Amino acid sequence: MELYAHSLPDRPMEEWQPLDQHLRNVAELAAKLAEPFGGAEWARLAGLWHDVGKASDTFQTYLKRVNSKDPKVAASAISTDHSTAGAQHLAQNKNMLGLLLSYVIAGHHGGLPNGLAVEKSLQKRLQKKVEPWLHDLSLLDIPADLKVPEPCPLLKNSLAAPDAFSLSFFVRMLFSVLTDADFLDTEAFIDSSRHGLRGGYDQTVLKQLEFALDRYVKLFGEPQTEVDRQRAAVRESCLQAASLSPGFFSLTVPTGGGKTLASLAFAVRHALLHHKRRIVYVIPFTSIIDQTASIFKSIIARIDPALAESAVVEHHSNFDPDRETERSRLATENWDAPLIVTTAVQFYESLFGSRSSTCRKLHNLADSVIILDEAQCLPVDLLTPCLAALHELVDSYGVSVVLCTATQPAIRRREGFQMGIDNVREIIPDPVALYRSLERTQIENLGQVADRELVEQLAGLPQVLCIVNTRRHAAELFRQLAQACDDSTVFHLSASMCGVHRQQVLANVVEKLKSGMPCRLISTQVVEAGVDIDFPAVFRSMAGIDSIAQAAGRCNRNGLRKHGRVAIFQSEHRRAEKFFADTANCGRQVLEIYPNPLEMAAVEHYFRLYYWDQRMRWDAREVMDCFQLDRRSREFPFLFDFAEASHRFRLIQDRQESVVVPYGEEGRRLCEQLRHADGFGRNLLRRLQRYAVQVPRRVWRQHVGNGIELLHERFSVLVSPEMNYCEKTGLDMEATGPACMDV
Repeated sequence: MELYAHSLPDRPMEEWQPLDQHLRNVAELAAKLAEPFGGAEWARLAGLWHDVGKASDTFQTYLKRVNSKDPKVAASAISTDHSTAGAQHLAQNKNMLGLLLSYVIAGHHGGLPNGLAVEKSLQKRLQKKVEPWLHDLSLLDIPADLKVPEPCPLLKNSLAAPDAFSLSFFVRMLFSVLTDADFLDTEAFIDSSRHGLRGGYDQTVLKQLEFALDRYVKLFGEPQTEVDRQRAAVRESCLQAASLSPGFFSLTVPTGGGKTLASLAFAVRHALLHHKRRIVYVIPFTSIIDQTASIFKSIIARIDPALAESAVVEHHSNFDPDRETERSRLATENWDAPLIVTTAVQFYESLFGSRSSTCRKLHNLADSVIILDEAQCLPVDLLTPCLAALHELVDSYGVSVVLCTATQPAIRRREGFQMGIDNVREIIPDPVALYRSLERTQIENLGQVADRELVEQLAGLPQVLCIVNTRRHAAELFRQLAQACDDSTVFHLSASMCGVHRQQVLANVVEKLKSGMPCRLISTQVVEAGVDIDFPAVFRSMAGIDSIAQAAGRCNRNGLRKHGRVAIFQSEHRRAEKFFADTANCGRQVLEIYPNPLEMAAVEHYFRLYYWDQRMRWDAREVMDCFQLDRRSREFPFLFDFAEASHRFRLIQDRQESVVVPYGEEGRRLCEQLRHADGFGRNLLRRLQRYAVQVPRRVWRQHVGNGIELLHERFSVLVSPEMNYCEKTGLDMEATGPACMDV
């Protein structure tokens, strides 16, 4: 009797995938995927035993029934738990290390479980009664005598000086390997044409990328300004430092100093010299990820347009499906591409996730170069787990990490901050001298400024950017300023506007600035990082020093003026800015001491206040408590609560809901398409993301059925854009009349 792993609808059983073939395929592929971190034998064992529960009569009957041509028989088919069997078999082995693999196998469908106590914990799974399957083991061409491999060097280090987090991280990487191998083999059998579109990259792609970068830089010719000369020097420093041994690096370059392309140049050459497999570029804000990825693609497209689309993969929620290919879409599932551009939320939450779809890509971080843009943008309450994960990647998985920042490497180890990152090598020979050379602004502290006075000052300047901390304040300032001067010269930018709307406004602003026309922009912090605009004057509501540095980077960006003006003010709306209270308070204290808050001493003082002196908050959500060792127990020594850690680790705590706005002709068409859709293809959903606005869950609840229509019980669509969506300021669910009546 043949045992099967997967069936094919409307195909005879002889064409189904044999179970022993699937087990061997997954075992060999998992071993190959785990080679970069030395876990091949462990991954092979996980692959061999992950689906042995399918050998039960119950599961085989399920496959036959679900494929029956009799609708009643097919409807009666009930699937069965087939992942617990292998986990139990490994856990029963006399070698307690088998318990590590039982986490991996038990979770390969439903996600990594908690260790003890809760209903779906691994402990409960190991005690669960499963369908008999051992009687059919002789039919499987796999070794019946189970032997857990000897600890690999990585595992030996963790066991020598017991480190719960390192052991749990190893389990997570094995889980990533198993889930990816399982997905890939299943896909190859069920949909071979789709499987054939997947990657298969080598270092020749990185060599082409290096050539494309060199060619792109040469197009600019010899540097003409001091800013251009310093940008060239930054890039040269990056190329020289690339030969250094893998590990932690910092690239400390002021905003506008060319660190984006320079850091990529470092990463590419470093990868080539040290045989790294890929580059992962991590960006803190979704508002700038499209721009960064587009720059990278345009550089490669100069030598090979097709390569640009396959080599650079964007993985974030706002991706434009018009630029997505089937191959790039598949690469987002497991990051199998030479250059990944993703968000900090996607990156860090994947490192602590528990679902298979979240963790599947993690093993491809091994032997990579990771660039963390604006590395200091980490919440204080998650510092310990974030830094622990970075340490683990560098120390055990062959990763090089570049801490890319416009201020200074705030998370480097120092006195009083022993949990920081050690052995960080600075790429720039003299960051202080570089800062002095790139000084393009004069900073002034205006103190407390009422909105009325602020509007008067802004109206008196032909080209000015004003950045405030909340959407509501930005909208109110915009309305007042539009009434105070020619409203055709006043623009608004915030997350209240859908992505398509923001892109249109930004393009208009850039054109106005280039042509020298009057342009006054009121914005939230969405404009601060990576947006290439150049104003002669910037006003910034009080915030953290790193945010002030980003705002200054939008002023006299290219050094074409002798000095730009950056004015810092304290808003009259401080009580409403609770989310920014910590950073703003620290920034205010620094400004009381240092007239120029961007000098190195001031920046260090800020990070001491915000990060280094807040020891009690470094793991405020107790993520690290989810990984414990019980050295007294030989039955269950590894107490890893993966599901709980995933729940506790959220970079964005306030839950938001997406509301799709029928903005413009295309937005209206997509909403109608959704309203009448029978199914929801990925392409439609990705297109709708560009028309979505995030709103607090409490606001969403108030307006579902009253301004927000819930389609198909899962998609929220704005019903009356003429009432709640302004062409100038975006979504406002509290509007009581036409959305733009006050503008």
